[in-house]
This record gives sequence, C-alpha cells and structure tokens, in this order.
Amino acid sequence: MSSFLSGEIAKVVGSVEFVGQPLIAPLSGRRCAYYYVLVEQLISTGKNSHWEEMIEEEVGGTFVIRDGRYRAYIDKSSTLKTYLVQDCVYRSGTLNDATEALENYLRNKGMKSVNMLGLNKTLRFKEGVLEEGESVAVMGRGEWKSSKEVSLPESFGKILVLSSTAEEPIYLSDDPDTVEITYNGLPEVEGAMKF
Repeated sequence: MSSFLSGEIAKVVGSVEFVGQPLIAPLSGRRCAYYYVLVEQLISTGKNSHWEEMIEEEVGGTFVIRDGRYRAYIDKSSTLKTYLVQDCVYRSGTLNDATEALENYLRNKGMKSVNMLGLNKTLRFKEGVLEEGESVAVMGRGEWKSSKEVSLPESFGKILVLSSTAEEPIYLSDDPDTVEITYNGLPEVEGAMKF
C-alpha cells in the first residue's frame, strides 16, 4: 500500500479493521464490517425445479483495510462490486423448520418460511461476511488524503481513499484466490491482484 500513487488504479491487500461499532450479520450473528445475504426458494414445476431468488442484500459498515501501518478506506459514494465467500449456508424445508434467526430475518423482509397451508417452503439461505482481521483485496482508484478529510480518526494519519471511476467500480473480495498475492506466478510480499 505504501507504494500506491495518488490517481492510479491498483489493488491493495490487507486485513479488515472496524471503525466504530461493527455490524451483526443477520443469519449467523457474527460481528462484521460487511455482509451479503442470499435467500432462494426451490420452485418445482412438474419434472423440473430451480432455485428462485427471494432476497439479495448487501450491507456495509465503516471499516478500513490495514496493511502494516497504512490504511485504505472505500469511499461510501462509490459503485462497489463484491464477491464474498458465502461460508454460512442454512436450509429449511419438509421436516426441517427454519431457525428462529432465519424466521426473524424473513419476517423483517415481509416474508415467511411457510406457505398459506402452513407447510415449510424449501429455502436456502447463504451468508458471507467480512470479519475483523480477515484478509481482503480491493481494487480501485486511490487518492491519499488525511483521515480527517474522510471523517475517520485523526490518529489514522494519511488514508488511501479508494473510489470508483466512470468506467469501473471498486472490486472487493475475501476469496482466497483473489487475496493471494502473486508476481509472475510466484508469491509476493505485497502487490498486484487477480481481479
């Protein structure tokens, strides 16, 4: 991160650091900086069946990406494209009631895990989160600014503020293949990205 020049588009890899209160992931109850939830229902029509999306939700809190003594921050007004590993998967269906947490999540979205006859729908719930200390990779256009300029603690000093451009969003991922740092096929200390 220390070699990032203002105005260039590049990748940074670091660990998630909360700023203020973390979010609570709605399905697993994990403390996190960002979460992604996908809820799908199995729809059967005769011989065929397919998963139909019911809910897709992404929520981000305030966090920075730390690489040693340097920090990067994603501009909240930027367009963000994420890929989070969905490491928590839950199911409900015949003889398998939705847990209280899953039912509460659906209720908050105006939905239920049962149909009009009171029978369980076949549902699949997936959740991915960014937890504190987790390695992430971010690619975007960077500008060095003072932490005060972006309403972060002054103790952070200079911050690399990442933003999208008119042509490209910011990319954010915790996928191990993306977070892995390589240079000419060999592991590198810090550097470029597989986005």
